[in-house]
Amino acid sequence: MKANSAHMLAVGGFLIALSIGAWAQGGAATSAPVASTVEASGATPPATGKKADRALRKQVYAAIAKNKEIKAGSISVTARNGAVTLNGTVADNNQVPTIVEIVKGVPGVTSVTSKLVVQKPFGGQ
Repeated sequence: MKANSAHMLAVGGFLIALSIGAWAQGGAATSAPVASTVEASGATPPATGKKADRALRKQVYAAIAKNKEIKAGSISVTARNGAVTLNGTVADNNQVPTIVEIVKGVPGVTSVTSKLVVQKPFGGQ
């Protein structure tokens, strides 16, 4: 009798877990109009997730590295769902808009936030 009750309790817990999972998936369907809006513009929606963010970050680094006048090693790139944030230092103030334009040209980038600063020469002058 106790084994039967334990079995029924386990089955009930399993059904509750399935119901919660189905309910959570139903909540994701509410974001579907956003995806259809992106498709209507002719663009494919960007891939999401950590793997896609890492891939986009690598693409941004590669695009910046192609410009020989920019030291990409002093720039850090953060990507999240197509939004890219740039941190670090550059040698010249004119490099900031150049870098931003390079990053905007990378496929999958939806926005660019620049927090780049000009590195002062050694000695503070």
